[in-house]
Amino acid sequence: MSERKFKNLEIVGAPVIYLTAALLHFVYDLSGGSTLSILFGSVNESVWEHVKIFAVGYVLWSVIELLWVKPPFKKFVVAKTVSLYFLSIAIVTFFYAYNLFTKEPILWLDLLSSAVFVILSQYLSYRLITNDNDIADYFPVAVLLLMTYFVMFFSFTVFPPKIDLFKDPVTGMYGIIDDYIDHGAVFLSKKP
Repeated sequence: MSERKFKNLEIVGAPVIYLTAALLHFVYDLSGGSTLSILFGSVNESVWEHVKIFAVGYVLWSVIELLWVKPPFKKFVVAKTVSLYFLSIAIVTFFYAYNLFTKEPILWLDLLSSAVFVILSQYLSYRLITNDNDIADYFPVAVLLLMTYFVMFFSFTVFPPKIDLFKDPVTGMYGIIDDYIDHGAVFLSKKP
């Protein structure tokens, strides 16, 4: 594996992942709700759906890196799994932490923090892959964690748990929201 080529791919990957997530944010609406867009795009404005689109971009770019540079496979899987979990947990944790103070989302802060976390996740995976530690020993655990992530990933959009992470703040609903729902009526019907 060429460490320099891998480093360049990690650097280039940050904006590619971010732009992929931006495109995936709109793919559900643009496709008319196709099955693939449900699995890979954002079906509502919940925190989970935003984490999902960044995860999709991250995994797609990781596959490109794997095919292009051919790093040590087990070490690569461990590093990318750790970085994927870092990216997801960082986005969720930061969102809820700053919302404790602001009581409402701030779009520019969400966009900026997501970009920072994408960059940090790319840096983390680069450091894990290029260091001398033998993280390949954790490959079975990484595969289990990756499988768990994919099960959650493909299940929670269609069958979301009724917790705040999966709740659309615009409608107050969970999961796939039908087009005929009047967003204003949902709020008007809520009891104070």
